[in-house]
Amino acid sequence: MGISASEINFSDLSNKPADSVRKLQESPSRTLLVHRRGDEEDLVLTTVSRAEEVREVISTTTALLVALMQHSESVRDLVTAVMPKALPWVRFLPREDMQAFVVELVETLEAADSLGTPAPVTQLISEWQRTAEVHADPRLLAILQQDGEDLGDVPEPGATTA
Repeated sequence: MGISASEINFSDLSNKPADSVRKLQESPSRTLLVHRRGDEEDLVLTTVSRAEEVREVISTTTALLVALMQHSESVRDLVTAVMPKALPWVRFLPREDMQAFVVELVETLEAADSLGTPAPVTQLISEWQRTAEVHADPRLLAILQQDGEDLGDVPEPGATTA
């Protein structure tokens, strides 16, 4: 893929910083994708005002969703009903789990917004997605639902097994 006005190579950023800043300022989104070499993750460079705008939109959207969910049980039911369109993997969750996920997601969105970080939200989504994967695999689900079977000791976090 060629480099467009909103994309540069990392070497351009360090060798031609004034040109890089000009490209950033001219970009309609006020963001610049900075390609790095090899396996290094690309970077996104943006202006402070653009970052603040994005944060404000996320914060406002979160506050609106939280208020709607707290206001009406029918809204909670509606959000639960449309969730499979947004996150198709939730179809593998039992209905009660999907409802629990929706409530926990909204609560986590609100808490994460108050901290200014999306990390708790992405962690929560990842954990529920793993749960959906278990429900999607009948063999694994059957193993985990067996009563009384001792699956052995659970190692302490960070412990290695021999």
